Amino acid sequence: MTYAKVGGVGIEAAAAATRDVPPRTSTGFDYTFPAIRGIQAGREYYVSMCPLRLIPKIFLFDEDELSPELRAQRMLNKGRLPALTKYVLDNPEDYVFSALTASVDGDMDFESAGVDGTAFRTGQLRIPMASRFLINDGQHRRAAIELALKENPDLGDETIAVVFFHDAGLARSQQMFADLNRHAVRPARSIGVLYDHRDGEAQIARTVAGRSAVFKGYVEMEKSNLSARSRKMFTLSALYYGTQALLQGLDVEPKEGADLAQSYWEAVDKLLPEWAAVRTRELSASEMRRDFIHSHGIALHALGRIGNSLLRDSTAPSKWKRRLTPLKKVDWSRSNGDWEGRAIVGGRVSKSHQNVTLTVNYLRNHLGLGLSPEERRVEDAYLRGDA
Repeated sequence: MTYAKVGGVGIEAAAAATRDVPPRTSTGFDYTFPAIRGIQAGREYYVSMCPLRLIPKIFLFDEDELSPELRAQRMLNKGRLPALTKYVLDNPEDYVFSALTASVDGDMDFESAGVDGTAFRTGQLRIPMASRFLINDGQHRRAAIELALKENPDLGDETIAVVFFHDAGLARSQQMFADLNRHAVRPARSIGVLYDHRDGEAQIARTVAGRSAVFKGYVEMEKSNLSARSRKMFTLSALYYGTQALLQGLDVEPKEGADLAQSYWEAVDKLLPEWAAVRTRELSASEMRRDFIHSHGIALHALGRIGNSLLRDSTAPSKWKRRLTPLKKVDWSRSNGDWEGRAIVGGRVSKSHQNVTLTVNYLRNHLGLGLSPEERRVEDAYLRGDA
């Protein structure tokens, strides 16, 4: 098992140690945590608030590699740590971390503050220093906290909730990991964009979706996939990625970016008559999605990349709008065999990176724009039949 030998000090003991005062525990060899006692599935568990500076000291990991069947936790994915650490350091006044969940391989003695009511559920949790701790959920948070503390030690006095369970062996710990992650579902990207107020690009996408005549009332704000009968034309996540590609590398503030994106998408709208036909109810949104690909995420992403090339050459609307005009001649219908292998694979629209690039290439050729070396490599592979 990837157990962590307790190598630090408990809440009360650690606080005393930092004051050069002997820890106030019953034996001198216990960790003492102020805690709340609860019951789940007939088993007692305890919740405590632990200062961040103690988390790396209490939960030390054995870095020796074990086979998966002998572990009760997945291997630490160090690639996730920079983003988690940056999140804490960049948002010291409003970051949010959920509780760590840990199993304790050792005795846990809970001393309640009273005999009934609230006092019975609150008290002190004492854990022998010889105990071993296993994080069932939150190992990446724990590692990110350790890295963040090295950059900003002032975070050390803040706290995180820790839920302690009795360790009932490897099988139980593995089952806890499976249960904790079984129903964890990543929210749809669209609702993430809708609720993210730190991301300037998300702010731009929301602004454009809310005020542009092209998108207002026709963007699905929560889901990242449209049902067959949906009256929406686009998803917020598709608009987000398309606008992100459009503005990539351009030094613009959110307000300027929103104005520029709105101007671009409204110019594109004039060249795609089916978009307008949906708004005038000459065509239903479901019929457009069924018969054309230009409202799908891959098309918005590709159009965003095309727009980025034009805006890098000149942000003057009179110039990039004129160069955009040949889009009017593009056949966006699914029946157009040119899309097979580019935007459509096996009869379904594909959003893979390679298919986005092939769709971009197709549009670049129509607009008389050159291909980058990477785009040329992907195009040559496609023409050889290697894609």
